[in-house]
Amino acid sequence: MRSSLLACALSLVLSPHLALAADVPSYGMELEGFDYPFPVKHHAFTSQGEALRMAYLDVAPITPNGRTVVLLHGKNFCAATWESAIRALTGAGYRVIAPDQIGFCKSSKPEHYQYSFQQLASNTNALLESLGIERATIIGHSMGGMLATRYALMYPQRTEALMLVNPIGLEDLKALGVPWASVDTNLAGELKTNFDSIKRYQQQVYYSGRWKPEYDRWVSMLAGLYAGPGKQRVAWNQALTTDMVFTQPVVHEFPQIRVPTTLFIGQRDRTAIGRDRASPELRERLGDYPALGKRATKAIPGATLVEFDDLGHSPQVEAPARFEKALLEALARTR
Repeated sequence: MRSSLLACALSLVLSPHLALAADVPSYGMELEGFDYPFPVKHHAFTSQGEALRMAYLDVAPITPNGRTVVLLHGKNFCAATWESAIRALTGAGYRVIAPDQIGFCKSSKPEHYQYSFQQLASNTNALLESLGIERATIIGHSMGGMLATRYALMYPQRTEALMLVNPIGLEDLKALGVPWASVDTNLAGELKTNFDSIKRYQQQVYYSGRWKPEYDRWVSMLAGLYAGPGKQRVAWNQALTTDMVFTQPVVHEFPQIRVPTTLFIGQRDRTAIGRDRASPELRERLGDYPALGKRATKAIPGATLVEFDDLGHSPQVEAPARFEKALLEALARTR
């Protein structure tokens, strides 16, 4: 008995991640097992020959002001990540729609799907039409910023205002010289994803080396998808969307945006998809959000820039109260 206990203890010392792995939850392919802070609804539709379900939150305001806000999540985020912002917005009178895009979180993970921001924008627009929403403010974070931009370009008449929170896509990485990676290469990387790799990446890139215990909840949300029985399909869809992000830049179309636009930029952000493939010289120049935010603001007609000097990629997570104050002020200006 003593020898078996000693062997067990020794194995934990030699492989410390074994203890951590046991603590990581395992979620279903549509994030079954992870509870969202609001009731989840589903929009069923057919796209590209696939029967799909798009999960979404539809949260009613306490005292309606007649306006609707649509929150679009980033690649490493879900609708639930907007929890604090949703409470602030509904408290201020806004109806909030927060979808999980196809391929992400609680939505379908199709076996075959040609991902494009146009397709995701069309899916989102169909959802809003099904809910009877004719016009809304579109708010996108990270990859969701690229999607929000595409939505505003495709549906300007349905976009009351555009708000971008540390969007990726402020620079054309392939045009700058970052080498392309195949979907197969992306898939191999995705299959290695776990709690440690997600946390390490977010801490280094999103939060400039800093970390708060409450961020672990969102890491576990993602890690649980990769630890679950649908890992292969989850990784496949993520590999496809990584290719979409890299090959479908929106930055060149910023001058064509014709709706009131506000950018919220955490200045400590250094996100750049594919940075690890770039040369050392180029790597140092990528993801310079202080410069990228200013450049985008100049490119988008009439755009307004809100800067958070001490925040990173996710100001809505890192400093919710400050972000929500700035967001509500921006919404009031577009009334």
